[in-house]
Amino acid sequence: MAAGKIRDPKLFYETGATTMFASRTDQRFSYCLYVPHHRDGDPQRYPLIVIQHGTGRTAGQYRDAMADFCEAHRCVVLAPLFPAGIVDPDDLHNFKFIAYRDIRFDLVLLDMVDQVADRFPVDAGRFLLHGFSGGGQFTHRFLYLHPHRLAAASIGAPGRITELDDGKPWWLGTHGFADRFGAPPDLDAIRQVPVQLVVGAEDVETWEINNPSDTNWMDGVEQTGSTRIERLQTLRRNYEGHGIAVRFDLVDGVAHEGTLVLPTVSAFFADVLATTAPR
Repeated sequence: MAAGKIRDPKLFYETGATTMFASRTDQRFSYCLYVPHHRDGDPQRYPLIVIQHGTGRTAGQYRDAMADFCEAHRCVVLAPLFPAGIVDPDDLHNFKFIAYRDIRFDLVLLDMVDQVADRFPVDAGRFLLHGFSGGGQFTHRFLYLHPHRLAAASIGAPGRITELDDGKPWWLGTHGFADRFGAPPDLDAIRQVPVQLVVGAEDVETWEINNPSDTNWMDGVEQTGSTRIERLQTLRRNYEGHGIAVRFDLVDGVAHEGTLVLPTVSAFFADVLATTAPR
């Protein structure tokens, strides 16, 4: 055995970049964390940031990219993993649309948040949520369902958007939302959530988002814009038309690269955390 510092095995795997933990209610799903190393003067409970992956399922990569931010701002990052091929072996997309067969991905995430709060000193009442691409799709739909759980929502480059519009069917709009999810979107609560829309200024490729006949296509998507930039601008107009204040960030020199927009997301989150007193 090599000589070295003796560590507490449990603390070693629950500080810094953690291993993957299985969801306690549905072990098809898992999550990892970044937990800052303890310092004197830390809050009793750390703010919680959730980073939702996209189609590539790069949960650990996003978590690692936020490590320095966590140490500097004394917060915990939770990165869920929703594997591809759950139920349908060919599926890549179902988590983005919240509900699939007997799975409610929003509720899976909320249970993970509660599970983390039971094990770690985090303030899970309201958390900050960011997702990019497929994760951006999940994030803005989660906002419609659970605004009361969000301290902020950062919506990154979604290829398909859901407008707050009862004249359009789900998921292009919110017609039938109450029948599907139990209640209509609470616009007053949504207006209280700081919202960032963020996309790279070079995010103009369309091969992945203009794909008629694929499982994640609905006729009418093309009317929201040709590129992710145009679609996010459509979402911006929709939100502002409903009185939802939006911070719109177009990141110079960046294409469809989630880790490269994280500095801009981090700046937004830093502003939100600066207005939140530690507990």
